[in-house]
Amino acid sequence: MSEIRLDRISNQYVLIAPERLHRPNINQFHKTKSSSLTCPFCEGNEDLTPPEVFALRDNEANFGMWKTRVVPNLYKAVQIELEDKSKRDGMFESIAGVGAHEILIDSPCHDCGLADLKVEEVENWLRTMIIRIEDLQQDKRLIHLNIFKNHGSNAGATQEHPHTQILALPIMPKNDLDFLERNLEYYRRHGRSKLEDVLQNELKAKKRIVDRVRDFVAFCPYASAFPFEVMIAPTKNIASLNMCSRKDVTDLSTIVSKVFKALKRELGDFDYNLYFHLAPLNPNFENEKYIPYLSKNYRFYIRITPRIYRLGGFEISTGMAINSILPQECARLLRGD
Repeated sequence: MSEIRLDRISNQYVLIAPERLHRPNINQFHKTKSSSLTCPFCEGNEDLTPPEVFALRDNEANFGMWKTRVVPNLYKAVQIELEDKSKRDGMFESIAGVGAHEILIDSPCHDCGLADLKVEEVENWLRTMIIRIEDLQQDKRLIHLNIFKNHGSNAGATQEHPHTQILALPIMPKNDLDFLERNLEYYRRHGRSKLEDVLQNELKAKKRIVDRVRDFVAFCPYASAFPFEVMIAPTKNIASLNMCSRKDVTDLSTIVSKVFKALKRELGDFDYNLYFHLAPLNPNFENEKYIPYLSKNYRFYIRITPRIYRLGGFEISTGMAINSILPQECARLLRGD
């Protein structure tokens, strides 16, 4: 059974999840790629996963002919069935690992990354996330939502078939609470969100802009931690993905598709991490002071971090990144200039 423990020294939460030990190793899949090894995420193998939570389909559940499919993670870090109770061990404190850990299978295609999907297929991927966000939001125990992709062994992926993970937790990670506090302080001082000013600065400078599709901008951050790192953010305050209009989702799908095609053109089949930075899923005592301001000062964003190089001792020991390529040069190449 998983637990969420608080590190008293760093003041950071840690997930202790023994079930994750039994995840498949991606090297196993690379060695047997051309064999008859059965992929549990491929169409026709629906019986190899737990029963689906949701799918974009026109037929009966847990059969083929789907566009996207969401299933519980077989090696889940948290469990929705647990009771939200805390316990103490001397000065140490933990709570049961309550939460949801789901796998969104991006498409039936085993070898199709985001760069290979049609725009409407990317839109299916995003719309499936929105449906899951709105469903998970009904469980008021869950206050933080993490949506991310690991692609390739350098990024920690353990399955070849492209997929996205959805993890909902009953606590706010310290990094997210710190961001909410800094963002609120900035708003009280300037009347604008921090990301709003960052975007305006990037649009004015132009040299780090990769692309723009109406209300969404893709750019290489000024202090990119990774070569060819890209952020995608709206030019208006949209606190979470499920607050996007249908037109917004179509535009976001278009720019995501264009960015990944540009990255593939420059880097080939590259390893990467992708994550969505979203507003809190529900209010609780940790985040309640920030909730009234979210519609005014919070913008979700997507961050794509290619994992071209492995992290070394300096990065791990200091928490600082070393990036060997200027962000404006990466943006120029991605624009095709």
